[in-house]
Amino acid sequence: MTTRSVAARFGGLILGLIAVVPLLVLAVWSVSGGWLWPDLLPRAWTLRAWRYAASPLSGVPQSLAESLLIALIVAALALLLSVPAARAIALHSFRGKQAVLFVLLLPVLAPPVASAMGVHSLFIRLGLEETVWGVILVHLIPAVPYSTLMMTGSFSRFEQDQEAVARTLGASTRDVWRHVTLPALAPGIAVSAAFAFLVSWSQYLLTLLTGGGQVRTLPLSLAAFQRSGDDAMAAALALLYLAPAVFLFLAVSRFLRADA
Repeated sequence: MTTRSVAARFGGLILGLIAVVPLLVLAVWSVSGGWLWPDLLPRAWTLRAWRYAASPLSGVPQSLAESLLIALIVAALALLLSVPAARAIALHSFRGKQAVLFVLLLPVLAPPVASAMGVHSLFIRLGLEETVWGVILVHLIPAVPYSTLMMTGSFSRFEQDQEAVARTLGASTRDVWRHVTLPALAPGIAVSAAFAFLVSWSQYLLTLLTGGGQVRTLPLSLAAFQRSGDDAMAAALALLYLAPAVFLFLAVSRFLRADA
């Protein structure tokens, strides 16, 4: 075993511990009846937090379902917008291309409050304030730039000659996209959709400003329990909040390995 491989394994172990230890602490907090200094472990164990989180009275199941619905719709819409935009940016040269890239990145560079306040009055006039669709649209502001950047990288490595060959053999535009373009871009699409989902899933401020407290997603419920001082409930919701990120990371990494 070489020194480099030993260092790589040691570095991987350290990174694994950095990722796992906080999750273990949250897991212990979520089943503790109180964890006081200097005790290494809680003196009492209980599933109270998890039972209450699963109860409709807590509002957590409704918040979880609403967060999943919004994030899935945002991911789908972000892909519909980012795929043609990324193709144009990566494969074509046109006047004002740098300006388009700057405008695309502007929502990411600007503070979230500025983005939300900029559309706040418009949403009020359109009747989108305090609605699920209003929250979905405001989540697209940061999600689309990330999704487009991911897809631009995929299109920059795409060989257009494959499409030309398929058309030469008689394939229609639909068949070319279905059998040539989309399979070649599948890894990039998976990563792009995952990023858009997580961007929407993690939004707190944009949801609060646009939803006005009427659209209650999981980050809003988590913040409420954190402020209440119930550490066990906050830990349980934090684990629920982290679960999709972990699942998507494992799913996308396996998908990319299988594609390779």
